[in-house]
Amino acid sequence: MLPARVRIDRLVAWSPVLLLGGLAALTYWLDAQVASSTPRNNGAARHDPDLYIENFSAVSFDAGGRVLQSLTAKRAQHYPDDDSVDLVLPSLTLTDPGKPRLAVNADEGTVSGNREIVTLRGNVRATRDAAAPKAPSDGSPIGPATFTTDMLRVIPKRSRAETDRPVTIEEPHGIIRGVGMILDNEAHTIKLKSAVSGTLQPARLPK
Repeated sequence: MLPARVRIDRLVAWSPVLLLGGLAALTYWLDAQVASSTPRNNGAARHDPDLYIENFSAVSFDAGGRVLQSLTAKRAQHYPDDDSVDLVLPSLTLTDPGKPRLAVNADEGTVSGNREIVTLRGNVRATRDAAAPKAPSDGSPIGPATFTTDMLRVIPKRSRAETDRPVTIEEPHGIIRGVGMILDNEAHTIKLKSAVSGTLQPARLPK
């Protein structure tokens, strides 16, 4: 058995090593705790594009080969964090059989990650062709109309477009303005939500 003095001398000699080892272990433990609670900054959570396409064009068809939708843009950028696509100068056209043709142009837009919604922004201009009545008893065909606003959400599968911004509607009988709009292209209806004003010419009666 070593004398007490020798054991004390050896402990004193080893104390710097033990201290450094303890500090190293403490530092490692603290680093592990921080790393486990903080997301790593590897870019996976950032909204950064991973690819882009110039002169983008996409078309969807029905079972009979007829064009249902077409989407073009000067540039398209895909974002992997939410699978969305940003568009520059997009042009969206809906040509579902039995429904009026609807074409929308804008400065920019975004296609949602689930591909269900196309949000168009900046100088949005939509043109809907005239629509024939659903049945002979419905009367005259519904005339063409042009819509201008600064934001429009289009849901192609439902043939529907909506906005909560000011909108101007131009049609053969005059001009209507309002705030907020729901365009149902399948039901051939347009609903303005508030602040509706405008000028309309009375329909001419047949001679």
